[in-house]
Amino acid sequence: MTRKRKRLLVVLLSLGLLGTASALVLLAFNDNLVFFMSPSDLAAKGAPETRRLRLGGLVETGSVSREADGRTIDFKITDGSKDVAVVFSGVLPDLFREGQGVVVEGALGRNGVFKADTVLAKHDERYMPKEVVDALKQSGHWQGEGPAASTAAKP
Repeated sequence: MTRKRKRLLVVLLSLGLLGTASALVLLAFNDNLVFFMSPSDLAAKGAPETRRLRLGGLVETGSVSREADGRTIDFKITDGSKDVAVVFSGVLPDLFREGQGVVVEGALGRNGVFKADTVLAKHDERYMPKEVVDALKQSGHWQGEGPAASTAAKP
């Protein structure tokens, strides 16, 4: 084998190893990637049962109920146009209450109920993700200033 062929073989093997390593890294990222959706997005696009995602919006007034075990809480998250039933078993944050912004992380079940394993309560709309703010503004339920309002041009 000539030097030129050896060099070509080394370069091709190196590129193959680099491509394999890149593919493995991207697969690992894909497994740990959590998408954010609003209730309207979830209704329009749906989500695979095993796919973890974050769901954000407002806790619907009058929807919070506790099960007999005292740890399981049922509530609905709304963006003003659509709502999603959520089940959470655990301790809720102190700031959790009806009408307040919340982001839950978990997966959508077969029955269409979102099974949350993490609940994040927000004390102010300024800390809501931009997607939730935009969805609330479109539905007419936006009540404050926030990241979407600060992007507007000022005179």
